[in-house]
Amino acid sequence: MPGRILVVDDDPTICELIQEVLRSVEIESLTATHGGMALTHLATEKFDAVFLDVHMPSPDGIELTRKIRSGGLNYSTPIMIITGEDNRALLGRAFEAGANFFLYKPIGRHDVLRLIRATQGSIEHERRRFRRVNVQLPVTLEFGSERLNGSTLDLSIGGMFVQSSRALPVGSAVQVSLELKPDPPMLLAARVLRVAGNDCMGLQFDKINAQQTKKLQEFLLPLILAKEE
Repeated sequence: MPGRILVVDDDPTICELIQEVLRSVEIESLTATHGGMALTHLATEKFDAVFLDVHMPSPDGIELTRKIRSGGLNYSTPIMIITGEDNRALLGRAFEAGANFFLYKPIGRHDVLRLIRATQGSIEHERRRFRRVNVQLPVTLEFGSERLNGSTLDLSIGGMFVQSSRALPVGSAVQVSLELKPDPPMLLAARVLRVAGNDCMGLQFDKINAQQTKKLQEFLLPLILAKEE
């Protein structure tokens, strides 16, 4: 079963209901009662699935779906739209925006768990894509006028853990040059999320595009699959 799901609905009762159903099968979830709060969570954390209410103050569920699909950590995360309507035009707009399934009100336990089961293949695919791989690659970090050389300790499509001459403060925005030989170095924007000791730090890639994601995936997937054999 998935490990962490985001539930977004401006009705706290709906959030609590879905959260309780998920908790009953040991699925951790995070709730948000407006779109702005949801966007903050989506920008900083990878979720296994997202439930979005279609009718909320802007951004509503369809707007949020478009924003999620435009890029970032959750751009291919399964999305379930929560709705009380059976409106074909609305369903069409939601699918066009990138929604995967619909959860209809009134919401029942069986309905929630059935959707989770239906998305298991997508969820496992996403977990594999974002799995961390222990690999050492040369990396250069540019922070203002400072240039730090180091090496990755692990790497995923979402970010990396790096050891360099010194650790930068949490929140620092850096330009990364990552060597994926025999290809030219990848140039990525990233942000320091955590620091370990004086010389190690966790970086999250910022605004990674589809081409960069594909390149990282092509590098990482053979290493991930080799470990699973």
